[in-house]
Amino acid sequence: MFIGQYQHSIDAKGRVSIPAKFRDALGESFVITQGLDNCLFVYPMNEWQALEDKLKKLSFTKAKARAFSRLFFSGADVVEPDKLGRALVAAHLRKFAGLDKEVIIIGVGNRLEIWDSAHWSGYSEEAAADYEALAEDLNDFDIDI
Repeated sequence: MFIGQYQHSIDAKGRVSIPAKFRDALGESFVITQGLDNCLFVYPMNEWQALEDKLKKLSFTKAKARAFSRLFFSGADVVEPDKLGRALVAAHLRKFAGLDKEVIIIGVGNRLEIWDSAHWSGYSEEAAADYEALAEDLNDFDIDI
């Protein structure tokens, strides 16, 4: 399980250092793809394959299912970190998420997310202002905190 948040920088070559706490769980290779809310999702291979299996079950006759699958899979990149734990984030993914220099890497259960630091700050402040209402809405999913 991935939890916590860490601030890092992207170097001139487009590499970001994966926090040591997450490296073992990610394994020798992992997938980075376009996420939601203008961030990147990072999946260990076992989680990626489980998600891929679920997405394969979507009906290709539904336009929204086709569109989502196309964007999700075409934006994906299999990454192998170097010996120092740095992962190269493809240029199209950096552009999608607006990643320039400072990033925040957060653990979100079964995946990591990579955010532009300023974007994360704004997003998290806005979400925190509504934290109690968000918690109440979890009851709709039969989750008690």
